[in-house]
Amino acid sequence: MTEYTLRPIGRVESTLTDRAAAPRQPDEGAPEAWLVLDDRYAPALDGLAPGADVLLLTWLDRADRERLTVHPRGETTRPLSGVFATRAPDRPNPIGLHVVHILAIDGTRVHVRNLEALDATPILDVKPLLTPDR
Repeated sequence: MTEYTLRPIGRVESTLTDRAAAPRQPDEGAPEAWLVLDDRYAPALDGLAPGADVLLLTWLDRADRERLTVHPRGETTRPLSGVFATRAPDRPNPIGLHVVHILAIDGTRVHVRNLEALDATPILDVKPLLTPDR
């Protein structure tokens, strides 16, 4: 199989540091956080503005890449399920997908809400969230 190289464009700055204590989904108490992009990506932020919702792709660098099955939500009373049927962070390619709301932009720092990623999580990409009216 072909391998691909991904290069982070920045990192998450968050109060979340303990994976076990972090919310599993954004609506379960995810705090505000900052997306801190490398300065060379400043032109790529042109067109984004506070009030916009975006898709954030992260690399879940603390994930177990060998895990193929999990108990959904870590509840051992639930039967094992394949990771592709869950949103578990442990998976062969631990790419995080987050819908976040932009609160402010300060240079290459983007203040967002609804991000359940841990502090220092690598950022892979930011994409606009398309709506029916685009």
